[in-house]
Amino acid sequence: MAHYLVTGGAGFIGSNLVDALVADGHSVRVLDNLTTGRRANLAHLQGRIDFVEGDIRAYDQVLAAMQGIDYVLHQAALPSVPRSVQDPITSNAVNVDGTLHVLAAAQTAGVRRVVMASSSSVYGSNPALPKQETMCPQPKSPYAVSKLAGEQYGQVFWQVYGLETVALRYFNIFGPRQDPRSAYAAVIPRFIRAMLAGEPVMIHGDGQQSRDFTYIDNAVQANLLACTAPEAAGSVLNIACGSRYTLLELVEQLAAILGRSPQVVHTPSRAGDVPHSQADIERARTLLGYAPQVDFVEGLRRTAAWYLVEEPGQHG
Repeated sequence: MAHYLVTGGAGFIGSNLVDALVADGHSVRVLDNLTTGRRANLAHLQGRIDFVEGDIRAYDQVLAAMQGIDYVLHQAALPSVPRSVQDPITSNAVNVDGTLHVLAAAQTAGVRRVVMASSSSVYGSNPALPKQETMCPQPKSPYAVSKLAGEQYGQVFWQVYGLETVALRYFNIFGPRQDPRSAYAAVIPRFIRAMLAGEPVMIHGDGQQSRDFTYIDNAVQANLLACTAPEAAGSVLNIACGSRYTLLELVEQLAAILGRSPQVVHTPSRAGDVPHSQADIERARTLLGYAPQVDFVEGLRRTAAWYLVEEPGQHG
């Protein structure tokens, strides 16, 4: 049994990681300020985990939560490109200062390894596909800049202090517990909620933009492998499925799964959005033994089924 700290563990990705760690018999501590996370995501684990309500912007709270920890899964962040465009200062404070606090506290506390959540947004306006980790990042939003800064801090802590770090560049992770109601909601839960409520599906732009949509179980697998993979220390790795689908194809698949015929309404494109995203995942295969287990369509089926069962009162 190992001791894990999951920052942002009450959030969408974090709570799924906590579930997997508890199922594997590990000791789990969660640090979350509940800004975007929800206690309900961990309610079924009450008494089985150590929950600490705290903020990664407060170094003393992070250091206290780090005591006795072997591995850190750093998921805490202020997500969303549009949110960062509207409020770059808070985005930086959480995603850059907060990540620095996590790394410094982990180094002080003698943690074995920190696995950090990064983002495909760091590639930005680089048009080449698929995205390879060796490409020069061209971030287009404060969020992307903050994630790139976190990656580079992680590499410096490995090179200078000897703290093992791995940064995982997530590509459009989706699945159960992703909040569909936020103004900054990701596209898949937003589309599902609209279809179930009989509302129009709103697409920013022409719908031809494409993404490497990645089901949550694949991201969980990558995180767990990244904690102990011997050759992964100091690396930055794409975590995705290696394929891409347009938003119009996404609407078509969801409509078939849910048995709906949604009206699609196009709105202007958003600042900071990139037109296409697809990952080369060969480095993660080589260094982690990562292999996506759940494909796009099966992931959509599982996600839609969860929203039908778990949030029936939210569908109008």
